[in-house]
Amino acid sequence: MKLKHTAAWVGFTAAAALTVSACGADTAKTAARAVDNADKIMAALSRATDRTEQLGSAEVKVSTDLGTGTPIAMDGTYSWGDGLAFDAEMDTAAAHMQQLQDSPKTRVLFVHGAYYYDIDPQPSGPLAGKQWMRIDSSAIFGDKGAQAFSGSGGGSNPAAAMRGLKYANNVKDLGEETVDGQSTTHYRAVVDKAHMGKFKDAYGGDNLMGSMTGGADSMTMDIWVGSKDLPVRLKQTLGTVKVTMDFQKFGATAPVKAPPAAQTGDLTEAVKKAQEQQG
Repeated sequence: MKLKHTAAWVGFTAAAALTVSACGADTAKTAARAVDNADKIMAALSRATDRTEQLGSAEVKVSTDLGTGTPIAMDGTYSWGDGLAFDAEMDTAAAHMQQLQDSPKTRVLFVHGAYYYDIDPQPSGPLAGKQWMRIDSSAIFGDKGAQAFSGSGGGSNPAAAMRGLKYANNVKDLGEETVDGQSTTHYRAVVDKAHMGKFKDAYGGDNLMGSMTGGADSMTMDIWVGSKDLPVRLKQTLGTVKVTMDFQKFGATAPVKAPPAAQTGDLTEAVKKAQEQQG
């Protein structure tokens, strides 16, 4: 069971401050036109960011390719109004959970900084007779990374990713495109590692960023904004890792609650020890 791969997708669906280098212009006229266009782009992204933050949650379909050739598909609700939380189903085999779950789909929750996986009760060990497996995010990202991804102010949600766009000065308008049956405008920004903020903090401590992405030193963000000033699709590419989030419906999602403690086995310390042994 590859717990690092199973849980790592949440980090890659989040980004922090985006700051990229400005492109030079050949003439003053071209520069002025570029500035005017950039202002229009940033105004559009600002409206989309405000709307996303205001609504606070969404039904989301996520596809995460960690470079293994088998993307992990997830479908569920994602909220960011009061810290990161989600309730979704993922493909059991793609997430390497077959040892713990016979069903082709595995339900996974993230709430209060911890992952909860719906499993089949095990015959022995810390998961004996338990319906849920708990792993604190600190076991995956370290204490600093867990704080970055779990907090309401961190780069742990779509709103935080979009909020970081206000720091970008090289965002491009790639034109009109139809996505999920909706008319959208496609925007793109490239973020270097020095300006990833809390995203970099979470992955820099134990070199997880390098091991999971092939040593990538920049991230590309693509955002498709629909007619209601809301993102229809958010795609992030970091080296060999590609994450795509399709937003089906915003707002009015049910609160995510942790499973009862009596039904939960905690593997946090076991995962930390395994991480230390892998060194």
